[in-house]
Amino acid sequence: MAQPLAGFLGRWTADRLPDTPGRWVVPASARALTVARLALVRRPLLAITVTEREAEDLADDLRLFIEDPMLLPAWETLPFEHVSPNVATMAHRAEAIDGLRAGGGVVVGSVRAVTQRSSPTPVAPLVLRRGATVELVDLADTLAGLGYHRTDRVEARGEFAVRGGIVDVFGAQDDLPVRIDMWGDEVDELRRFSPSDQRSFEATDILVAYPAREFRPDDAVQQAARGLLRSEPWAAATWDRIAEGVTFQGIESWMPWLAPEASILDDLSSDVVLFDPHRARSRNAELIEEERSLAEALATTWGDDAPAAGHHPPLYLDLDRALSGATVLEAPAAASGPGDLGIEVRGLDANPGDPESIAAALRRLSSRGFDVVIAMDGAAAAERVGRILGEHDFFVSDPGHLLATGVHHGFVAPELKLAVLGEREIAGRRRAHRRVGRRQAITGDAYRDLEPGDHVVHHHHGIGRFEGLVQRSMAGVERDYLMIAYQKGDKLYVPTDQLAAVRKYTGGEKPRLSRMGGTDWSETRGKVRKAVAIVAEEVVKLHRERAAITGHRAEPDDPWQREFEESFPFEETPDQLTAIADVKTDMESPLVMDRLIFGDVGFGKTEVAMRAMFKAVRSGKQAALLVPTTLLAQQHHATLEDRFSPYPVRVE
Repeated sequence: MAQPLAGFLGRWTADRLPDTPGRWVVPASARALTVARLALVRRPLLAITVTEREAEDLADDLRLFIEDPMLLPAWETLPFEHVSPNVATMAHRAEAIDGLRAGGGVVVGSVRAVTQRSSPTPVAPLVLRRGATVELVDLADTLAGLGYHRTDRVEARGEFAVRGGIVDVFGAQDDLPVRIDMWGDEVDELRRFSPSDQRSFEATDILVAYPAREFRPDDAVQQAARGLLRSEPWAAATWDRIAEGVTFQGIESWMPWLAPEASILDDLSSDVVLFDPHRARSRNAELIEEERSLAEALATTWGDDAPAAGHHPPLYLDLDRALSGATVLEAPAAASGPGDLGIEVRGLDANPGDPESIAAALRRLSSRGFDVVIAMDGAAAAERVGRILGEHDFFVSDPGHLLATGVHHGFVAPELKLAVLGEREIAGRRRAHRRVGRRQAITGDAYRDLEPGDHVVHHHHGIGRFEGLVQRSMAGVERDYLMIAYQKGDKLYVPTDQLAAVRKYTGGEKPRLSRMGGTDWSETRGKVRKAVAIVAEEVVKLHRERAAITGHRAEPDDPWQREFEESFPFEETPDQLTAIADVKTDMESPLVMDRLIFGDVGFGKTEVAMRAMFKAVRSGKQAALLVPTTLLAQQHHATLEDRFSPYPVRVE
């Protein structure tokens, strides 16, 4: 499917394109237009912004003009922090770097993402097509070599599982895992499946799995680690592990010691657009200074033989050094003198949120031959804006110019006779910056969260102390076991495929260990059963009383309710949709509602509440939202004002 604004790029003729290397003034609202037009003639192309937020916004807006622009994310970890970056972050970095090296990619990255020292580890993905021939052992070895973790059940990005002739792979850059059905050595079928219920639902012809680790101990890295054993003995234990090819949590923090000082642009012929060059260089200097300050603060914890602060190999490189081999177009946001050339864009000469003012401005543009494109978040919002503008005598001439995909930065380009307007220009509010996508609560195997010394509860034996993961040979079969200590030195070995019987202890105080074979655990369980029975009896009595009461019955959903819900700028999770439907059913029932909804931070509880509040208001009732802190009250008040602003609802 063609991108909705791709057809307008031809209005920017080749003779008016900037020369590279060079300098060209590009206001923030014209960044996507400029990168998209340059991408038609210059690839690979890397666009560099000052901040990660600007990079995300630019990548989003580019999707209106060109297919598959890639975002180069920055690690969310700090230098020297012995924590690995998110698996998806590392995979998307590999995907973007691979796109640049392949020669056809258009990549957007922040100064932080671009100036990070490049990993020497290959970034090429595993590509598997239906009908291909591959030995099962080789496939498993390849995935392990890309940093994928072998497990019994695939639930998280960067995992794979082998069960007979079935191989499940959760591509580290993907939203859903793929099930590979092998017929001998031939890939017979590829199907996507849900990580929650493990059911496959959609056939696909290809699996692409980018590395789950950006830095992996290959032969060259292992050789470098062996050299450091002699020259930097203060970290001998770490160098030993890496020299043995062991991958561990936080291995990426050691990359500067083991990788040459190289950027992602080294050995790559690429055009680069550097937006806001003055701010970009300032940001680069900040990153280098932050790393130096961290080293100074942590140097005393590295040991007596460790290098002094400032004598460590840096993670962040100098920006100009990283760009030294590239063809760079510097693109400041404003001219610094009369000799600066650039693209002219303007804002809409209207008051955002005032439909009469906006319609009048759009009529003026149309009378001068401009194509006007309105890009709103969601079909309902686009339809509503089109209807309201029509009521004020401006009609969108082409249905293809009323888009259900929003834009972060709208613009009016006189030279191109084009106006692209979004939430900011029409409604006066910023567009949500997160991309629409599936958000899944994904958890790994339970024992990964356990540390030796943690208390656990076994269903039959009671409270014990986790001593670690061990390998034991039973009847000639070697398996992994959780070792749990009990009173009097008793040990229990739990196979990792029987983890359902073990839970981490979550009580507030340090517990007393149970005795294996004793009666204390069974007595404790008996007391709990009696206490639960008493509470259950009270709950049943309460529900019996509530069932006799008639509650308020809310009105069924109307067009405004559907429009309000479609203005939500993200894709709802399956559990979120279930919760919303259940709450609406409760509200439309004559029974008193009795429902508790819980979930992790960021998984959409507020949206469930807002839809219920909107339904209550539409049914003639007031609605209150209670939160535990003043700060949360302020944040939710701003969110509610923003979402309810297009409707005749007062938020206090």
